[in-house]
Amino acid sequence: MEPFLYAHQNRGKIIWMSQNTNMLPTTPAIAEAVLAAVQQREYNLYPYKGGVFGLPEALKEDLVAPDYDVLLTNGGIEALYILTRALLERGDEVVASDPSFLPIHHQVSLSNAKTIEMPIYSKPWKMTPDRVNEAITKKTKMILLIDPLNPLGSGYSKDEVRAISEIAMDNDLYLLDDITYRDFADEHHVTSEFYPEKSILVYSFSKNCGLAGMRIGGLLAEPKLMESFLKYNTNVLSVNVLAQRAALAALQTKREWISTVVGTCRRNQATIKEAVERCPGAFLPVYPSYTNMFIIDVGNTGAEPERIQEKLLLEHSIFLRAGNYVSKRFGGRFVRASFSIPEEQCQKFAKAFPQVMAELSG
Repeated sequence: MEPFLYAHQNRGKIIWMSQNTNMLPTTPAIAEAVLAAVQQREYNLYPYKGGVFGLPEALKEDLVAPDYDVLLTNGGIEALYILTRALLERGDEVVASDPSFLPIHHQVSLSNAKTIEMPIYSKPWKMTPDRVNEAITKKTKMILLIDPLNPLGSGYSKDEVRAISEIAMDNDLYLLDDITYRDFADEHHVTSEFYPEKSILVYSFSKNCGLAGMRIGGLLAEPKLMESFLKYNTNVLSVNVLAQRAALAALQTKREWISTVVGTCRRNQATIKEAVERCPGAFLPVYPSYTNMFIIDVGNTGAEPERIQEKLLLEHSIFLRAGNYVSKRFGGRFVRASFSIPEEQCQKFAKAFPQVMAELSG
């Protein structure tokens, strides 16, 4: 059976470690805001096209981008579709990494542009400014920076972000800054701090705020650049009003609960690390992770990632992801496991994973 079909059909008993969703408690204010909007039947009206009052402002404040315009989207994926269609043309190239979040690469291809996938599956497990600079050609139109990086969990320092921003500026390139996991990092810097003119920030409420099912995200850019995106914006009547109310409540209260979420994630990382160390040949390329996931390399164990995924799901009700979703070149070497789950669920993974590895390893 297709794994996502099985997982959704058995959702109540599945430990969900496959999509980096945040399954941890955040704040009751989110549910309260949604229920209040339902009780007031706010859903009878189309939302104001600029978003519910206060949400764009809260998003700009969260990112320290007061001079940027905000476009609310149906998740970060739609933001990526809008900006790639607006900015890329046939023959353009986008410098990116491998592993990466491959759905972005697919969005690039819809504009008949090409993603130049820089192999980073070795130390330091991320793009470096020198390698980014070397990858630029006359066809390069954009640099894709995913910071922190899905799926490896690597983070970029302030100096690295500044250096990549300066490379984009010196070559008059667009700089796509996917900041989905920024709240899980010890330190994070947006590229707009160094290159506001052509930096584009893509925001998601799915991971940090636990709103994946609400499908709400945002696109932030300098006002003149934002104008160029609007011809591909299908949300002329804005996005789901209940999702907007949830997002606003999450941003307004985030300082009260985000440290608790991150703290649980860090403890879960340590639990998973201990389990991986009990599996001969397996290891974590990046530890600690500055996202809510990391890669478990199983390339020297003899166990195939797809079989690990299947066995954990069907026999232990634990759903993690085989690596081919985030890398065609290296995906046969690893599984991706997210850990923004309750600690008791992580303990169940820690018990099951070494058992599965012992059964599958050659």
